[in-house]
Amino acid sequence: MNSTVKTVLFWAVIILSVFLLWQVVQRSTANHEDQISFTQFTQKIDAGDVQAVEITGSEVHGKLKSNQAFRTMIPASYPNLVDEMKQHGVSINYKAEGSGLWLAGLLNFAPIVLIAAFWFFMIRQMQTGGNKALSFGKSRARLLSMQQKKVTFKDVAGVDEAKEELREIIEFLREAQKFQKLGGRIPKGVLLVGPPGTGKTLLARAVAGEANVPFFSISGSDFVEMFVGVGASRVRD
Repeated sequence: MNSTVKTVLFWAVIILSVFLLWQVVQRSTANHEDQISFTQFTQKIDAGDVQAVEITGSEVHGKLKSNQAFRTMIPASYPNLVDEMKQHGVSINYKAEGSGLWLAGLLNFAPIVLIAAFWFFMIRQMQTGGNKALSFGKSRARLLSMQQKKVTFKDVAGVDEAKEELREIIEFLREAQKFQKLGGRIPKGVLLVGPPGTGKTLLARAVAGEANVPFFSISGSDFVEMFVGVGASRVRD
């Protein structure tokens, strides 16, 4: 997936999330209903205060002439209620049970799902590609593939003394078990000192090439972080 498609999907998710969140807020504001008892409901009908009702099974949603919304439950043993409402000029609308429930559920839960998907998308974006914002504790070392051109001492001009000193390290890397059986301890590392551009990294690659072992490359600045312990974590990683 290229960057253009990712950008379009990113903004589409944000716009859809904002729209659905706005719909939920609008519905919650518009559907602010007072719960009243059935007795209060019949009293308001007799007083002529009820403007319109919507009946869904035993549940009634309505609006008073003062534009105040309300809801109540009607008992099954009250067959004359509809006739009484008609006599008082109440507008009656019937709605089948279950209709619109899936849409209401979707509007209620869609923002949560979309926000979760948005955060999942953002985390994936920050953990993949060139952006490693959430993986600051991970090592940034690059492994040079064994299929790449192998660098040996023949590719390094000069520094004959350094090459001779490093040949012992190469023997350690090639036949570590032989030295361990003799009680030898493999060196933990070698410090190459010199100004930038003098071939220190090339010499290290040549050591790996001569010993036929993988070569990892990392800059010293990658170990410096504002978080305490991150540099040490990268060394261990």
